[in-house]
Amino acid sequence: MKKFFALTLACAMLTGILSGCGSTAVVHVSDAELLAEDTENTTTEVTDNTDTETTTETNDSEVDTGSAAGAVKTGLAVTGSISKSKSAADGEDGLGQADISVVAVTVNEAGVIDACAIDAIQIKVNFDATGTVTSDLTAPVQSKNELGADYGMVKASGIGKEWNEQAQALADYVEGKTLDEVKGIAVDESTKPTDADLASSVTISIGGYISLIEQAYNNAVDLGAQAGDVLTIAQEPSLGDTTSATADALGAVAVSTTISAVTTNGGVITSCVIDGIQPKVEFDQTGTVTTDLSGSVASKNTLGTDYGMSKASAIGKEWNEQAAAFAAYTVGKTADEVTGIAVSETGGAADADLAASCSISIGGFQSVVAKAAQ
Repeated sequence: MKKFFALTLACAMLTGILSGCGSTAVVHVSDAELLAEDTENTTTEVTDNTDTETTTETNDSEVDTGSAAGAVKTGLAVTGSISKSKSAADGEDGLGQADISVVAVTVNEAGVIDACAIDAIQIKVNFDATGTVTSDLTAPVQSKNELGADYGMVKASGIGKEWNEQAQALADYVEGKTLDEVKGIAVDESTKPTDADLASSVTISIGGYISLIEQAYNNAVDLGAQAGDVLTIAQEPSLGDTTSATADALGAVAVSTTISAVTTNGGVITSCVIDGIQPKVEFDQTGTVTTDLSGSVASKNTLGTDYGMSKASAIGKEWNEQAAAFAAYTVGKTADEVTGIAVSETGGAADADLAASCSISIGGFQSVVAKAAQ
């Protein structure tokens, strides 16, 4: 049974992390980019060693890779890149591009992936040679899963599959596998799958997502989910701090995205993980990018104490600790009940117990968790 529902915000990376397009406020990718992302590769068959035969005896070396009933751990992994950003030059606008990839998994006691969810966001904002932002920052941004057929990969796909269909196929393929089996998926030099079964439904590069599946797997902890619970992810970005350059300050394409992974049973949340990421590209009044574009952008949970909130926190807690506290508070609630959590005049939690462990504004948390739980 599929446990992956598509949710939030627009698109991801091609350098080992799947690439994409954007919304009105975002520059659309060209047909050439789509072709580069989804060129069908030559496939070589890999034997599937799944044993379908039932035996009455087992030995110590045999491992049950089935989806066992009982508790499962929930894990989330988020990463970003700004490497495709560029300065304004030769009469063309500059570009601040944030590529964000998200994977969530649940893992059973045997170390087998029970459920997997994959999505990607790609936000593109233009600025001209005077450092003035030219994109519409009010236009909605959708993830590749939310875009669905509007993403437009089918026309460039050798197998006639849209991006969200291929991402779902990969998520389905890793369910029932151990981490070693996932890491052992055969790929070519561009990290496109060469296993005949997988390549028939996935021709995009998967190397970056295999790495994220591993991270999510390693991040997974027991938060209350059970085998068979529905796993979903949601993402909500903001460009509210994006500004043009002035004589006194650099301009910035500042993306702040909140992400949640939620498991539900009958509409009730059984586990929840919240993360956030803030890619930022700065530029001057000549439209020249001043930010180092190399390397990846770490999420707030990955940064942990390096994020630096605890020193400014009235309760002495880091961002990831406060996000985890809010996530735990939502377990046992429906989407409507999460939306209805009382908020103080300053935007924090009105409930004294919750406020003792989460003093930051919770509106964004409520919105993204409820979105995932619907």
